[in-house]
Amino acid sequence: MKYKRIDSLIGLICLYLVSTLGIAQSLIAAQNPGYEAKARSLGIEFNTAAKPNDHFVPAVTTGNLVFLSGHGPRKPEGGAVQGKVGRDLTIEEGKEAARLTMIALLSSLRNEIGSLDRIRRIVKVHGMVNCPTEFTQQPAVMNGATAVLTSIFGDAGKPARAAVGMGSLPNNIAVEIEMIVEISPEQ
Repeated sequence: MKYKRIDSLIGLICLYLVSTLGIAQSLIAAQNPGYEAKARSLGIEFNTAAKPNDHFVPAVTTGNLVFLSGHGPRKPEGGAVQGKVGRDLTIEEGKEAARLTMIALLSSLRNEIGSLDRIRRIVKVHGMVNCPTEFTQQPAVMNGATAVLTSIFGDAGKPARAAVGMGSLPNNIAVEIEMIVEISPEQ
């Protein structure tokens, strides 16, 4: 009889703790709706992720890191932003190309890991800007990409970053970006 009371008491305590924890998690979730919800609230629409082929995969996951291949600026209506920034495109048009490229990267990342809510940290962004040799505003162009990251992920979206100029990029795209992301384990 004594043990039944203890078992019942332990059961009630466990039930209380589980329900309290659930309420606490719900309150935390309500205060922090997550990265997926943040992206939606910003009006970001993810496009179809890049398709793998015999010589290319959009993303490779190893451990808790995802390495994203170079992506280019896909327009929502189809096609890519093409041309050299500083000659064919203004800096603002280059920033928009970088923004579109980041959305393409995040689309492939979502396809790879299932949800942006698994992201712990944007570790590294390597941006390549198609530009003439005298162009020196590559960091300003890349701000278009990293602005997307910080608007969604806050401080976790501030990566180590490179912004370099290229004499040409595949298919004359304006920007190409690679990225490394730290993720949490699947739950």
